[in-house]
Amino acid sequence: MAPANLSEKLFKPRFKYPETSTLVQRVHHQQSTQVPTALDGERSPCWYRSINRLMWLWRGMNLIEIEQVLARIAVSDAERSDPRLLDTVIGYRGGNWVYEWSNHAMTWQKKAQEATDDKLASEYWLTAANFYSLAGYPHLKGDTLGEQAEVLANKAYEQSALHSEHQLKELTFKIAEGGELTGFLHLPSEGKAPFPTVLICGSLDTLQSDYHRLFHGYLAPLGIAMMTLDMPSIGFSSRWTLNQDTSFLHQQVLEQLARCPWVDATRVSLFGFRFGANVAVRVGYLAPQRVRAVACLAPVVHNLFIDSQRQQRAPDMYMDVLASRIGMSYASDEALKVELNRYSLKMQGLLGRRTRTPMLSAFWPKDPFSPPEESKLIADSSSDGKLLSVSTEPLYSGFERALTEICQWLAKKMR
Repeated sequence: MAPANLSEKLFKPRFKYPETSTLVQRVHHQQSTQVPTALDGERSPCWYRSINRLMWLWRGMNLIEIEQVLARIAVSDAERSDPRLLDTVIGYRGGNWVYEWSNHAMTWQKKAQEATDDKLASEYWLTAANFYSLAGYPHLKGDTLGEQAEVLANKAYEQSALHSEHQLKELTFKIAEGGELTGFLHLPSEGKAPFPTVLICGSLDTLQSDYHRLFHGYLAPLGIAMMTLDMPSIGFSSRWTLNQDTSFLHQQVLEQLARCPWVDATRVSLFGFRFGANVAVRVGYLAPQRVRAVACLAPVVHNLFIDSQRQQRAPDMYMDVLASRIGMSYASDEALKVELNRYSLKMQGLLGRRTRTPMLSAFWPKDPFSPPEESKLIADSSSDGKLLSVSTEPLYSGFERALTEICQWLAKKMR
């Protein structure tokens, strides 16, 4: 089915769709101050979602286009589920978050369909995938419109790969708990298989396709393949709920990669972003024989899970994402705090123990949800650990330098 027809079918009006910010029934706290973090963006009192310009720009979206779409959402006079929050317009119509970003994605999709040059077609499809993914952000369970945008993001991503110089393999893995899981294996255009491979463990509010820039800009030039998976309860992994065994999907995929002809199973490393670092570090402890190294960026592995004051300061959207992933959308704050305590890798008896797996952890000095001691704990727990402080001035350049250093470190460990 053509993507254009698919978008018409998916977004055909059927009933009154739930508005994203109402899906998790927690007591929300309207913070009066912004809580800016490099990987999570800005928390403004007039937006439910964190506005994450750094990551959106890094993924390849144009700042002017971003501001134009945000402006269309902001000026809408349509009914909102919360009049105080600009991005809570009810229904698939002008001003609704999913509608505006999807509508913008469709303009790029049309350009891609009309492009005669493969390079341009790939670029346009990738841009459409980025905007469709942003339409579904933050990818809460039960967000019908958001989930439909995710389908379109994956379709556009696959179309982009068809026109790219790099190969994209869509792999299917058998999961012990039942069902199959789809992941994307990105292969460099130069070199010969099997390739050393980095398995990406993403943050909880992203799709696996959101990490394409990491491959194209950093790993592929080093001759390294990239394997991506959606985190539990998102995208292709939506049938599985996140639990205390946060790495259960990634461990099963890691075992099956040994049978993949394009992957050198003796040279596989993990790279975890935010909560994804929880997954990556856990695998480093539980399956050291399968992992050459583990890298983390702004890890969330301990402090946020055990510190109620830190949770109180976290943006509502981020805490809603956590509640949604672990299937506690209707739980009280108190019940959620008790459950989150079990996700600390230190409380699980892992972090703090010595491991032979090389582990690098990078941090921003003033990150409220991943303090420097979090990364120090990870580095100190490894017999071959490394701590990396990321510069905040300028923020974007510091981020790119950190990614370059991390990927070079991973390449060295996989030689």
